[in-house]
Amino acid sequence: MIERGHYDGFGGAYLPEILVATFEELVETFQKAKTDPVFWQEYVDLMSTYSCRPTPLTFAGNLTRHFGGARIYIKREDLNHTGAHKANNVMGQGLLVKRMGKTRVIAETGAGQHGVATATMAAKFGFACTIYMGEVDVERQRPNVFWMERLGAEVIPVTEGSRTLKDAINEAFRDWVANMDTTHYVLGTACGPHPFPEMVSYFQSIIGTEARAQILRREEKLPVRVYACVGGGSNALGIFSGFMDDPVALVGVEAGGKGLDTGQHASRLCSKDASIGVAQGYKTYFLQDADGQMKETHSVAAGLDYVGVSPILAHLKETGRVRFEAATDREVVDALSLTIRMEGVIPALESAHAFVQAFKEAPSLSTDDSIIINQSGRGDKDIFTIADAFNDPKWQAFIIKKAGQYHA
Repeated sequence: MIERGHYDGFGGAYLPEILVATFEELVETFQKAKTDPVFWQEYVDLMSTYSCRPTPLTFAGNLTRHFGGARIYIKREDLNHTGAHKANNVMGQGLLVKRMGKTRVIAETGAGQHGVATATMAAKFGFACTIYMGEVDVERQRPNVFWMERLGAEVIPVTEGSRTLKDAINEAFRDWVANMDTTHYVLGTACGPHPFPEMVSYFQSIIGTEARAQILRREEKLPVRVYACVGGGSNALGIFSGFMDDPVALVGVEAGGKGLDTGQHASRLCSKDASIGVAQGYKTYFLQDADGQMKETHSVAAGLDYVGVSPILAHLKETGRVRFEAATDREVVDALSLTIRMEGVIPALESAHAFVQAFKEAPSLSTDDSIIINQSGRGDKDIFTIADAFNDPKWQAFIIKKAGQYHA
């Protein structure tokens, strides 16, 4: 049973008393917007004129011939404004901020794409903006930090804990408690207290709505499987929502890191290292020890190394509606390299996790079948990590030369 943010025991809103009134205001604003047809049309118009919606559904002919099985399609969220699916949620929340009359937004970010999207939205709507980002992620996603600052956002490196996404979320909540009268927290994924999981999924559903209509125009039938990477779960729920009531297999792919047996991964739904708990305002599967202390996570993709996962996806795992797999760092780099060379398409490291599983399964499917991979973002932001993974000598020489120029 799903009711007011509860998904068969997952979700909820575990809040300090000081934030209850702020969340009630957000819930009321969101529910009124959902029932107002003018709001959704305003949102669609904004995304079609300011962003790049609808994003294309690209037939990957070379990869299809290479694997010899199902026809492979790629939903191109990398072509959305700011280079990822994140803009869908952020621009929607921006419209809600305007309705609430608030003047400042804050956000957390891991891979940086949500931070860039939030800073972009703030620049367009005229909001003050602060972005919290783990110190580790600041270093490995420096290009995105540069753009956030150019867009007018204050980027605050978080030096506590593991210095990654979960710590950035904690700092953002602390800020919100201190500034809730003027500030809205633009949570970037389908996690956290109600109404965030529902709200983020609602705005991201535009992906699935488009993809379903596009594949029916191209193939005149539904795909047999849809693949998406899973960090918090926003891009996965976005595309899955279009096919939830159809006889289509939905496959979420988590960060397998250095292997599920190493403890150095970020897999919550297909590893033995996660258990159900309550943290950061909601109930779901977390990577935690027997005492409820959060474990360290690892992934080559900064956007997937979160300790929790959407309560909606936890519910869909329990019901069996979504199947979850994991891809290792090595598999991700290999799939990324193959996609770049064969299709001229550069997925983000996060998105490449979905490609890994699709590539494993496509050859066993019929040539009459089609599958869709959600490319949630583009790989430009990952240039430093990808170049290191490829051990590119020309890139290394370039970095050494640039470093020498700065020290001269």
